[in-house]
Amino acid sequence: MFAVLILLCLSATVRDSSSLNLNFGANNVIDIFAVSDNDIANNTILTDDDPPPHNQAARMARYITHTSNWGAMATVAVREPIVGFPFANIFSLSDGPVDKSSGTPYMYISPWEVSAHDLRQNNQTSITMSLAQGNYCSKMNYDPEDPRCAHIILTGTFVKLTRESEEGQFAKKSLFSRHPIMPEWPEDHGWFFAKLDIKNILVLDFFGGAVTVPLEEYFNANPK
Repeated sequence: MFAVLILLCLSATVRDSSSLNLNFGANNVIDIFAVSDNDIANNTILTDDDPPPHNQAARMARYITHTSNWGAMATVAVREPIVGFPFANIFSLSDGPVDKSSGTPYMYISPWEVSAHDLRQNNQTSITMSLAQGNYCSKMNYDPEDPRCAHIILTGTFVKLTRESEEGQFAKKSLFSRHPIMPEWPEDHGWFFAKLDIKNILVLDFFGGAVTVPLEEYFNANPK
């Protein structure tokens, strides 16, 4: 009975919302909440392949960057009452279409976004991604804080891309192919493409502490 009541309430929500111009669509419950059936619980690229061995840190970093569909980005807050404090926020990411990894995380962001205000004053930032975002760690019974549940920290500068540039078009293809709801986001929010220009890479994928991966080694590594 409880499940039936929930379905009835959701159906009413859809009917009542059909008159709203949300720019998200209102054909079903999924549209109301601005996601498609392709997006639900889509934390990483679905793959049956295990990550690279822990002694191949560059490949591990590329693997995590490519398979992660989102990450936590840290900025330095400019808003009261937390001016100067670290501020972490979630962003959808893509380093390329499923079959073409670049190693560079791309984002689609609105200038209204809270972190965008921080980045306008200080574009230095870090992005963290983890194997815990997929199924591997739970399959292996690894806690997200277990070093074997590898995670990476990419540090660099946030760079806004020109939409019409070659890289801007690659960012668009990279993000829209992995996050198909993005083109339906409100047009009046000033969305733009951006990237993390990576300056430093830390990988923790085993006991003994994090290691620094040279940039050249990272970009030359095969993420598969």
